[in-house]
Amino acid sequence: MTNRVTVIGSLNVDTILEIPRLPKPGETLAMHNQSFAGGGKGSNQGIAAGRAGADTHFIGKIGDDTNGQFMINSMKDSGINVDQVTVTKDAKTGQAFILLDDEGQNSILVYGGANQKLNVDDVKNAEATIANSDFIITQFETPMDVAEAAFKTAKANDVVTILNPAPARQAIPASLLAVSDLVVPNETESQTLTGIEITDEASMVKAANKMHDMGAKCVIITVGSKGAFYHTVSGDTGFVDAFKVKAVDTTAAGDTFIGALSSQLNKDMSNLTDAIRFANRASSITVQRMGAHPSIPTLAEIEAAEAAAK
Repeated sequence: MTNRVTVIGSLNVDTILEIPRLPKPGETLAMHNQSFAGGGKGSNQGIAAGRAGADTHFIGKIGDDTNGQFMINSMKDSGINVDQVTVTKDAKTGQAFILLDDEGQNSILVYGGANQKLNVDDVKNAEATIANSDFIITQFETPMDVAEAAFKTAKANDVVTILNPAPARQAIPASLLAVSDLVVPNETESQTLTGIEITDEASMVKAANKMHDMGAKCVIITVGSKGAFYHTVSGDTGFVDAFKVKAVDTTAAGDTFIGALSSQLNKDMSNLTDAIRFANRASSITVQRMGAHPSIPTLAEIEAAEAAAK
């Protein structure tokens, strides 16, 4: 059965600047290359869900500009329903500027633009879309009150909520976490949220328990090339190792994980470890390619990689 996934979040056009290393303060550094791609944490997660087989809808906002149309086309090309993506004349389409070094690590500067114009009325207009979903995903590149309104609508309709607390913020309303079924931070975001440094599995358990105390039902902490740790409020816990590959660009790896996870996860999370393994496989493909949208794999590619490993 195909999962129905709704993503509410950001749409950005990424400018990727390939550099040997990050420049020091006051330093001028030559670039290897410059390229453009669709991105934004929200749209990355939506495309990852859609390409991995989910029936995916997107709620977001773009500017009245060519970048906005570029993003609409990019989403449609991956089979994403964009009926709930609206246009504002008050801001330009979101953008991100990605500094990518020779080791495949990145630093990202984000212009929120139209993403910050998304509002609670947009959620109300999309109530039927949310109510008809199995899962809804959001992040923090759009306003917090919008995320909470969407999750409350979801919970009123038995829709499973997935919160990616990124970019990291310390002040997250308890009312939002209380309606978050699954919280998926990376280790940095987990530390920002809980104040607990992630150094080993014991610290992950401690951080997860603190998130449970805040209201989260299930926690997955992604740890880059190591894999993903999971912990449920009932005490189920474990670590699913990542697949060993050579990364050339880690952009969208975490977003691919979340989108791919939502495409496979059962609503009761009874197949949590299998869904995490699938998401790890999808992310391992993403990091071997350049860009955000261009790097996100299809279901056929994920299944082929899994078959080749056996």
